[in-house]
Parts: sequence; C-alpha cells; structure tokens
Amino acid sequence: MSLLNRRAGRWGIAAAIATGGLVVLVVALRFGHAVDARTLPGLTGPGPWTDWGLPAATLAGRLAAVVAIGTAGAAAFAAPGTPDTGRRVRLGAVGRYWTRISAVAACMWAAATLAALALTASDLAAVPLPALPAGSLLRVATGTGTGRALLATALLAATAAVLAVTARTLTHAAVTASVAVAGLLPVAFSGHAASAGNHQLATSSLLIHVVAATVWAGGLVALLLTRPLAPTALTTAVRRYSLVAAVCLAAVAGSGVTTAAARLPDWAALTTTRYGLLVIAKTAALILLAALGWLHRRRTLPSLATARPRAFARLATVEVAVFAMTFGLAVALSRTPTPATPIPGPGTDLLGYPMPAPVSAAALITKWLPEPLFAAAAIAAAAVYCLGVWRLRRRGDAWPVSRVALWLAGCALLLVVTNSGLARYGPVLLSVHMVQHMALTMLVPILLVLGAPITLALRALKPSPDPGMPGPREWLTTALHARTTRLAAHPLVATAVFIGSLYAMYFTRLYETALRSHPAHLAMYLHLLATGYLFFWVLIGTDRPPRPIAHPLRILLLLAAMALHAFFGLTLMQTGHVLADAWYTTLARPWGPTSLTDQHTAGGIAWAFGELPALAVALILVAQWIRADQRDQNRADRHGQAAHDAYNEYLSQLATQDPHRR
Repeated sequence: MSLLNRRAGRWGIAAAIATGGLVVLVVALRFGHAVDARTLPGLTGPGPWTDWGLPAATLAGRLAAVVAIGTAGAAAFAAPGTPDTGRRVRLGAVGRYWTRISAVAACMWAAATLAALALTASDLAAVPLPALPAGSLLRVATGTGTGRALLATALLAATAAVLAVTARTLTHAAVTASVAVAGLLPVAFSGHAASAGNHQLATSSLLIHVVAATVWAGGLVALLLTRPLAPTALTTAVRRYSLVAAVCLAAVAGSGVTTAAARLPDWAALTTTRYGLLVIAKTAALILLAALGWLHRRRTLPSLATARPRAFARLATVEVAVFAMTFGLAVALSRTPTPATPIPGPGTDLLGYPMPAPVSAAALITKWLPEPLFAAAAIAAAAVYCLGVWRLRRRGDAWPVSRVALWLAGCALLLVVTNSGLARYGPVLLSVHMVQHMALTMLVPILLVLGAPITLALRALKPSPDPGMPGPREWLTTALHARTTRLAAHPLVATAVFIGSLYAMYFTRLYETALRSHPAHLAMYLHLLATGYLFFWVLIGTDRPPRPIAHPLRILLLLAAMALHAFFGLTLMQTGHVLADAWYTTLARPWGPTSLTDQHTAGGIAWAFGELPALAVALILVAQWIRADQRDQNRADRHGQAAHDAYNEYLSQLATQDPHRR
C-alpha cells in the first residue's frame, strides 16, 4: 500500500530552501540593515559577501534548526519503537532514521551559525570578511552579546548532533530534542528585542514565537522526510502533530502580536516603516499557514486513515515552502532596524522602562508589567487542569472542587506575582522583590501542590494503545520514575536545595546577575517556583512523591527549613552592606528609603513572611497524620475482625465435623 513518498519529502525540503533563500536575499537586501549602512555618507559597508552572506547563513542555520529539532522530536514522540526492559522503549527503524537526519541537520546548524558569527564580526567592524583580523572575530565572539549568543548556539547544536548520533531510546531522543530547542534560546535573548524599550515583553514574546514556529515547522518537515510507516502508526503520528501544530499556531499568533506591539510605536508604523511592512507580510504568511492547517484537518487526515497519504504529502510540501518563506521574512526582520521608540526617563537603560513613581498599594495593583512567558504558563496550566477535570467528570468520575479552587488560585497568584506592579517595582526595591520571592517559593507552590495535578493527569490521560508509541501518560510515568526525579525528590536533597538556594542567591553575585540580565531574571523566577514546588511536594505529598516519608519526619523537616529561613531574614536585617550595590547605585532611585534601609525591610519580610504558610502547612501535616493514623487503625480493626471471624468459622467447622467435640 502506497505511503508517504520519500521523493516528495526531498522535493518539499528543496522547495523550502529555494523559496526561503530567494525571499531572504531579495527582501533582506531591499529592506535590511546593510542598505542603511551604505547610504550613510562617509561610511563604508563590509562588502557584498557579508551583505549577502549574513542573511543567507542565518536562514540556513534556522532551516537546519527546524530539521534538527523536528526530526529529533518526531523520533521521540511520533515514531513506533520497541519496548525494552523496564519502561524503556528503544528506537525503531523510523526513529533511527530521523535521529540520523537530526544529527546531520544539527551539524549544518552549527556550521551555519559559526559562519554567521564570522559574518557578524565583519558586519560590525565594517570590514570585508577576507580582511577581517582574527582578533576582531575573537572579540566579537567573546565580548559582545550577539557573538556570545551565536557561539552558545553553535555549541548546543554540536551537542545535539552528538546526542542524536548516540540516541538509542525514545528518552534519549527526547533529551536530544530538548538540547536542540535550548539552542534557540541564546539568539532569541539577543538582538532587537533585548536592546529595545520594554525589552522584557519583546524578548519573552520573541522566545515563545521562535520556539513555537520552529517546532511547528520541524514536525511537518519530519513527517515529509519519514520512511514508510504502517497506516495506524502514520495516522497516530500525524494526529499528534496536528494537536501540537494547533498549540503552536496559537502561540505564534499571540506572541507575534505582542512582539510587534512592543516594537512598533503606533498603528501607522505598520504601513509607513520597513519593519511594519515586513510584519504585515509575516502576518499574511501566518494566515496562509493556518488555512493550510485547516485543510489538513478537514481533508488529508481522513485520507490517511484509508492509507492514501499522497494528498497529505502534496499539501505538506506547499506548507513547508510557506514556512521557509516565513523564516526568510523573519531573517529580514532581524536585519531591519525597528522604528525608533525612545522611552525617556532615568533608569530606562537598566530597567527597560522608565523609573516608576514612588511605590504605593495602588501602583502595585494597577501598574502591571507583562511577562508573556509566565502569563502564558499560568493561563495554560489553568486551562489544561480544567480540561482534565472536565474529562474526568464527562466519564462519571469525581474530582474535589477544593482541589480545583486551590490550583486555580495558585495559577492566578503566579500571574499576579510575575506580571503585576510587583514585577515593575521588584528590580527597583529589594523589599518588593522579597515579596515576589516569598510568594513564588511558598504561597504559589503550596496552592499548586494541594491541587494534586499529577494524580489528576494520571487519571485523566488515556493509556497509549501501542506500547511502542508512548503517549503523555506514559511519558509522565517515565519522568516520575526517572533516577533524576528520585534524587531530586529525596527529602534531604529537596530541603537542601530549597534553603541553600536562598543563601546562594543573595550572598553571591547571582542576585545582581538576575537584575541585569533578563534571561537570568526568568531563570530566577523558574528556579524559585521549581524549588518551592519540589519541597512542598515532598513535604505535603498530595501527589505521592517517589520517596514518601513518615509524618513526624515531615514536621521536623518543616521546622528545620523554617528555622533556617528565619535565620536568613535576621541576617539580612542586620547586614551592613548593600546587596547588588552597583546595581542600585547606578539605578539612582530618586525616591523612597535608602538601599540599606530597604534591604533591612526585605529581611523583615523574609523573616515574617514564612510564618503563616508554615503554620498552614503544619496544620495540613497534622491533619494528614491524624487521617493516616485513623486509616491504619481502621485497617487494623478490619484485619482483627477478619481474623476473629476466621477463627469462629474454624471452630464452627470443627463442631460440624465432630459434634461430640467441644
């Protein structure tokens, strides 16, 4: 029976490269930065090799990243494997084929990125590439944000290539895909978005945009490059991709609107600036991709079920070409200066927004500073949880309303802490940041843990019908039983990380690094939330942790953690030097208390903030202890009653066999 044609896949990729290359070379030279550089009197450009080569190398790297990420992800999540010992599933023939393609594409990605690094040095120095001194290239690679980002991307791409070559199981393929996706992050955190006003909004939106678009296009490329699959496996793979594509479409559209809004000063800039015209072109391409995706769901998916994949291959080839054109437009956008959007005011260069007015309760409530990554995460977590509850109730299973309320409250609090006025004033006042810290490590994790999301997922997700193609439930089970999870969930490890990171962050340069770097700031948010969730997951245990511990030990761990937490607050209150002094001195906040006075206030918040959450957790643990003892007593009573009944039955049988025996 005729399945996906490998020749169609090769023609699809060739069409993608040709179309994207034509678009990027024409549009980048027409609208890009190189044109502007040459039109300035008295300045010389780096020459045509750099003018043409830099956008071409950038596009080649992005297309190679699409193939590397898409094929590695498809090998992990869309290829049938062979169940092995334990929970391991070894890669099948299609999975191994995809990982080989991923390795080659990752090598091409690394090479193209290194070429882009050399051409970027030529562009910055305005020196033709053949005449570029080696010292200039080294200075750009190690001394500029763009150079370091390109170098990190090349290293991650090379690492992904090595992992793809050595991948033997679905888990290893998933790790390869994760490393490859991480290769997208350095460049996304540099460039226009990182240097413009509202950089936290533009950078986070761009990160979502780039990752979602790459995964979306990469999955389609992987399906076009596949070897023959059985009709059932092919249909399953395409349906899984269809769901991922729908999520990526929503993410790309939402993040694209947010990114454009952060970079364009007004609506008129859409039609009066080069950048705006390219945004319109990308929007049109996205609408076309959405229409092609709709045709996939309406026409080609039913044809796959009847083993007629040619319609899917033809439509997917056109879709890949449109994707390549979209990536070409994205490269042109990266070479095009954004419209000037100066934001006057002290502190703008450091904060990315003007110095806010003196802090007040009204300002904390109304002066929001959107953080797209955590806003999207909070909204998505609430939506997915509600979907799981709906699925349970649709089949007649109950789920406590209290758990739903606690989970939604945790998501709402996460949204407020990372997007409200707390986020705007956090880099300005250590006391406000400390409120964020305490909420992210204690309040939000406690609410989320009490929502029991793991239990809900295991009950709501359906087992995969094919043991060789694990679904979300099987992947979750594998993650819960992984050695890394068991190590991290060890009570002593979880407690040490929860408390140790508190001291390590503020008594080293990590805190100042998080203030100066937006990626580090996002990593700080994620770390605080993850360590808090891990600690209270082990402590409260609404979802059974890998290493459950007795209730007396849980209370002892809580008391020890809170004692060390209080000691940190007291230390901060009594210290005589300012944490991140260089940051606060350069910021030169013109209002409010001195930095040292504000730091002492932050110490008081850290000392007092943990009292109520700790008391609440202690009450929860006592209640769990009482219920556990009651269950044990009831179990013992049932066993005792069963033994008593069995003994009476034994005596009754003896009496029946020998009526004279008493």
